[in-house]
Amino acid sequence: MKIVSFNPKEVTERILVDLPDRSRDVIEKRYGLKGGSKTLEAIGNSYGITRERVRQIENLAKQQIRESEAFIAHAQHAVAELERSLDSLGGIAQELHLLDTVSPDENSENHLYLLLDLANPFVDMKEDDHFHKTWHTNHNNHKEIKQSLKHLYKDLDNNEIISEDEIISRFLDKIEHDRVEGQVNKDLARRWLEISKKIDKNALGQWGRADSSNIKTRGVRDMAYLVLRDAEVPMHFREIAELTGERFGKRINVATMHNELIKDERFDLVGRGKYALSEWGFYGGTVAELVAEILKKKKSMTEEDLIKAVLERKMVKESTIKINLKNKKLFTQDKATKKYSLKK
Repeated sequence: MKIVSFNPKEVTERILVDLPDRSRDVIEKRYGLKGGSKTLEAIGNSYGITRERVRQIENLAKQQIRESEAFIAHAQHAVAELERSLDSLGGIAQELHLLDTVSPDENSENHLYLLLDLANPFVDMKEDDHFHKTWHTNHNNHKEIKQSLKHLYKDLDNNEIISEDEIISRFLDKIEHDRVEGQVNKDLARRWLEISKKIDKNALGQWGRADSSNIKTRGVRDMAYLVLRDAEVPMHFREIAELTGERFGKRINVATMHNELIKDERFDLVGRGKYALSEWGFYGGTVAELVAEILKKKKSMTEEDLIKAVLERKMVKESTIKINLKNKKLFTQDKATKKYSLKK
């Protein structure tokens, strides 16, 4: 974390010193310099004036600060350092990330925000449906990065989950590098991703569309899906509950996990208490139903080949498959070839 060398509180105190008492009080309350920030309406009520009048006082006070000798004398170094900090982030950063990066402590953030708001090099862009509030010093980079983030979001499938390295690689491919000033690297790209409200990562560090249940998990089922997908092998529901609790830092009841898995089509019961993801192609029905499905396609098969075919799609004991093959209502065995087929 990069921390500024100046004391933000000392700087703001010095640049406010020449303001009339009421103007200074309005600025301090609006920016929360001596506690929580206050609304225009709350400040107006305390003075018995309208919120619009408070706005006028605030705007006039900021203009007076910008034109004051105190601002030139005491804020010039601070502004230059903040500008270098933002430039090191490619000239564009999410507001929260920028403040966290340069602030010595949480109490200093409101004082730094005032300095950003007062100084000409810094331009703030309000929050909208696509982006968090950002600050920039480089208009070209700002325009290109936001456009690239929109293209990246558009190309992501609704339920796609990818690693951080992959999302960064795709993002870098979207950027027209000849339109961006400065060296673009993975670290910068990672920080720029934070600007987007449409793209986010889940608790496991995997990226995708922010509104996807794979990113914004809404309950035990979504968390279990991510854990099982990450494991890449079928697991017993007790193991899934335990691992999900570890990965997401939650206490999960085993019985609750089992009930949730049963009700969700994304999971198939493939063995005694063992679940796989449906997308893996395991079979969720009974062994007899699976044998019947296989024989519909193959017509006839030896016991050995049938066992092998079943085990590829369902986790059961060989003895269980052999017992099901003795079901004479469903299957018949040719005495000569020893092959099984569906009973007609």
